[in-house]
Amino acid sequence: MEMPVRPIRSFIAVCGATLVAFNPANAQEISNGNGALPNVISEEDRLEVRATATTVTPKIDGILDDAVWRQTTPVTGFIQSEPDEGRAATQRTEVRVAYDANFIYIAAYCYDDEPERIVVADIRRDFRMDNQDTFEVILDTFTDRRNGYVFATNPAGARSDWQVTNEGREINPSWDAPWNVQTKRVADGWTLEMAIPLASIRSAEGDGRAWGINFSRRIRRNNEVVFWAPIPRSYALTRLSLAGNLANLGNVKGGRDLRVTPYVAGKTVREMGGPAFDETADVGVDVKYGLTNGLTLDLTVNPDFAQAEADVQRVNLTQFSQFFPEKRDFFLENSGLFYIGDTRRNTRVSTAPRGNEDLVMFFSRRMGLASGRAVPIDGGLRLTGREAGVEVAALALRSRSLTVGSGDVIPSNDYGVVRLRRNIFSNSDVGGIFMTRSGVDDRGDYNRVYGVDANIRLPARIDWSSFVVNSESPGVSGARYAYQTSFNREANFVHVKFGLLSIGENFTNDLGFFRRTGVMRWSLDTGIRPRYASLRKRGVREMHPHIVWNYYTDQSGNEVAKRLHTGYTFFFNDGGVAQIAANPSTETITTPFQIHPDVTPFAPGRYDWTHWQLTYSSDPSRLFFINLGLTVGGLWTGTQRSTRATVAVTPSYNFRASLGVSRTSGDMEGPGQTFVREIWTARANYSFTTNMFVDALAQYDADRELFNANVRFNLIHHPLSDLFIVYNEQRFTTTGGPAPGRSVIIKVTQMLAY
Repeated sequence: MEMPVRPIRSFIAVCGATLVAFNPANAQEISNGNGALPNVISEEDRLEVRATATTVTPKIDGILDDAVWRQTTPVTGFIQSEPDEGRAATQRTEVRVAYDANFIYIAAYCYDDEPERIVVADIRRDFRMDNQDTFEVILDTFTDRRNGYVFATNPAGARSDWQVTNEGREINPSWDAPWNVQTKRVADGWTLEMAIPLASIRSAEGDGRAWGINFSRRIRRNNEVVFWAPIPRSYALTRLSLAGNLANLGNVKGGRDLRVTPYVAGKTVREMGGPAFDETADVGVDVKYGLTNGLTLDLTVNPDFAQAEADVQRVNLTQFSQFFPEKRDFFLENSGLFYIGDTRRNTRVSTAPRGNEDLVMFFSRRMGLASGRAVPIDGGLRLTGREAGVEVAALALRSRSLTVGSGDVIPSNDYGVVRLRRNIFSNSDVGGIFMTRSGVDDRGDYNRVYGVDANIRLPARIDWSSFVVNSESPGVSGARYAYQTSFNREANFVHVKFGLLSIGENFTNDLGFFRRTGVMRWSLDTGIRPRYASLRKRGVREMHPHIVWNYYTDQSGNEVAKRLHTGYTFFFNDGGVAQIAANPSTETITTPFQIHPDVTPFAPGRYDWTHWQLTYSSDPSRLFFINLGLTVGGLWTGTQRSTRATVAVTPSYNFRASLGVSRTSGDMEGPGQTFVREIWTARANYSFTTNMFVDALAQYDADRELFNANVRFNLIHHPLSDLFIVYNEQRFTTTGGPAPGRSVIIKVTQMLAY
């Protein structure tokens, strides 16, 4: 296997220069993996907050004048994770916790000696966290030090909530609960009150059982993150093994939580080039029921996803289909519980490519979507939660057949997924997965995937993750396997990750996403994160020379591809990020491949090239935000020049707008072998209140002269109850083109709680 000598030398050179360019005697301590804060704590050292029982419901108005708060001892003493790990927070925070038979109540006083500099950038549901002041709480209701629920707000009272599995290995931001929060700006900071329904969170039984808990606050003008129970900067609030205890809860019970949410939708749709509009009406229902304190059953009948955001177009320069994330609510909720795969890298400090799209074991877009069309779904069941020490995630769904415009029929299918996982040792787990797709009308048309996985936490901050699966399909035999093993060490100064992924020649997975079979991927992801006081005074908080190298061979060890990312990243004090990187690439193709209609297809064979990247993102909390990218160098048989630029403006927390362009020009070997791909993207978001929003997305493909628009209005008229009005348009801007495709959808949901 040919080794990349120049990138290795470059990486060693930049690391060496980083370490010796500044005199450590004149610098603060360089983080060395033993950091100021521990990675493991004993039960004796775990912090504790005591909850106060109340029979008088506090008024949730953001004003901390209720009697229960005067009777409750606050916790304080928050510790920095960023920028000065281990030091006291620059601003004082006091938190109180109370409860009654139905709710957990949390009150916080976020003191600020410069309240006029508090930053609020957004009031949308599930708002972005890193560009504004925030307060967050995580509840570990089973005290397993792995899983929890997060509730977050900002000084304007916006709400964000999500589920956490395996200390952030899987995060589900689409989980929603009918909780309430109110905030108040005061002369010396801001205050908040939360009311979290016990019925909406699963919890273990037991009188007086303690929960895990932690609190976090972001002070945006300092780009500062602080925690009540201290967490090293390598990790985030999801590191539940370091959380404190919520004691004195009494016999708190979660309840059964029965929610019935029917919907009514009306649509008028004309396909691109169609002769007329087709008007339809749909009804359906979603049901959520807490079977036990640990298990939740979800039922959906005739679900509708018309309100899901449109996919963002991208230029594709590879021989593979593009990966687009799931955006439909039913499939997003609890999606992390079905995850099986690699250890999640720390995304707080890493900007390098991740490459995990080589095999996504469970990819829910395989259900209810085909050939770019929505396939109707009769109904589905989902069972998630924890019972008898086992985490359970199960899904069953049936799709209807669909006849497309060409007369082709997409057949009806049954889908099923079962994921089980059991915790072992102090913070490890083992599990298994079974997935199946079978034709409704032809039971001989099926695909099954099944296997086991393990995630073991070893000493010295090392995580070991592995899985092995096998597939079955009619007429397919031999080499139907896939397996992966990886070791990951995450620390303040040095991070290292290496692993092997192997996909057999005849592996099939109708519920997954993967690019090719018959390959082995050897991967290395490592780097250092030095911090120097001399650079911090000049605006640079952290540097990050790193490599993310992926080698692909066939099962005999012959190289078929490589992706070698060697980069140097600068993290600025204000939250901006810049990076320069070299990316040597190799690709072997076995069939002719055409990158653009104006370019002759590439012949089978091996292709080598190197391209350079320069990227920059400014402070996201400012009035104006820019995101720039430049790529130059080789591409297949020739050269490329790609530019990406986005400018966003946020004049208030109600309104945000952005305009971006992605332009790639290529000059391949041979006369006339040139092409240009250019895509413009415009977005606008306006929040009337914390419960009413409008979003607009417009995209223009200049090469195809194709315009797309998606406008969505959302009113949350009651908790977890919505009114959606969605307008879509697709048209060619050429003269004499087909009639534009247009649709208007109105959908109303109403959640009924029992």
